[in-house]
Amino acid sequence: MLADNFATLARYNAWANPTLYDAVARLPEAQCRQDRPAAYFGSILKTLNHLLVVDYLWFARLEGASRSDLRLDQVLHDDLGALRAAREAEDARIIAQVEAIDEAAFAANCAFRDTKGNPKTMPVWQMLATVFNHQTHHRGQVHALIKDAGGEPPSLDLPVYLAAA
Repeated sequence: MLADNFATLARYNAWANPTLYDAVARLPEAQCRQDRPAAYFGSILKTLNHLLVVDYLWFARLEGASRSDLRLDQVLHDDLGALRAAREAEDARIIAQVEAIDEAAFAANCAFRDTKGNPKTMPVWQMLATVFNHQTHHRGQVHALIKDAGGEPPSLDLPVYLAAA
């Protein structure tokens, strides 16, 4: 049951991200880069970078690796096209990684270090729930920032994806 649920969320994630990027791409570049008071990471582009950074962090942890080279506010790609390509590659990797998890493995504990170096342990299913919840949270912020920039934010509701899938 968890395997199906998280596989669906991984595929939803891979649908929602390019849907959001399409709306961002319709904005003038200056609007994507403009610092906005409501943007926790400063701008639309920086918030999208944050999402990619955090996915890199969590999925490295799931693989038993560490990404101490990453900061939560790091701009990995200053160009929307390059960022989108990296996002799409990561989304494909997320689907493959999630679909490869055996049902019983979701309950297994995974040890890792947080961004401050503190040791932590979480079950795999909680780590994945954190990742997909985090994605939804910040996509919602970008959604509002698109509207603030004068654009038309797309519908990203899960039922819209499920109907399209």
